[in-house]
Amino acid sequence: MFARLPLAVARSSSARLFAAGAGVQMSRNVHSLPSLPYAYDALEPHISQEIMTLHHKKHHQTYVTGLNAAEEAYAKSDDTKDKIALQSALKFNGGGHINHSLFWKNLAPASEGGGQLADGPLKQALERDFGSVENFKKELNTKTAAVQGSGWGWLGYNKGNGKLEVVTTQNQDPLLSHVPVIGIDIWEHAFYLQYKNVKPDYLNAIWNVVNFKEAEQRFIKASK
Repeated sequence: MFARLPLAVARSSSARLFAAGAGVQMSRNVHSLPSLPYAYDALEPHISQEIMTLHHKKHHQTYVTGLNAAEEAYAKSDDTKDKIALQSALKFNGGGHINHSLFWKNLAPASEGGGQLADGPLKQALERDFGSVENFKKELNTKTAAVQGSGWGWLGYNKGNGKLEVVTTQNQDPLLSHVPVIGIDIWEHAFYLQYKNVKPDYLNAIWNVVNFKEAEQRFIKASK
């Protein structure tokens, strides 16, 4: 189940959704909603209890349910056209499950170190690749706010050039071009009840609860 896989391997996790289309036979796992590593109100006042409850229990659960249904239908079908038709559901719901499973661990209460970036490999790499941590935050906020419709903003590690880079993905597309280090959900369900349509306020606030310790571990693992 994606909920149990190390998040640094999200790219390989997403690949299994499409493996059958490449002729690879795989047994189907039933995916489940992962538990939050903190209480629903633990990220207040930066992200409200109401948002976290709905986001986790309703929206993420919907992706899990949709993914299980799509994989079951795919496994039962012997018709190539039907399998092709299911690819969009696999990508959307599978991506939603991968992205949100990463997102929950991407956050931590301020009282437990959320928002605090200590001196170390991640901070050094951010300063190397962006000039400063503030420059990095500004670039990620700007590019994420510019996503049209719904999507995600990412800090990703580019294995090709060994650099940290800011990229975005549409809808629930998982990040495949880079190893995800930090992901920010810019779907309205992630912020609208609290921040309305003012994306910059949400993006500025979320840095108070970003789990940089988790992000650093992803970065260290990816860069080995």
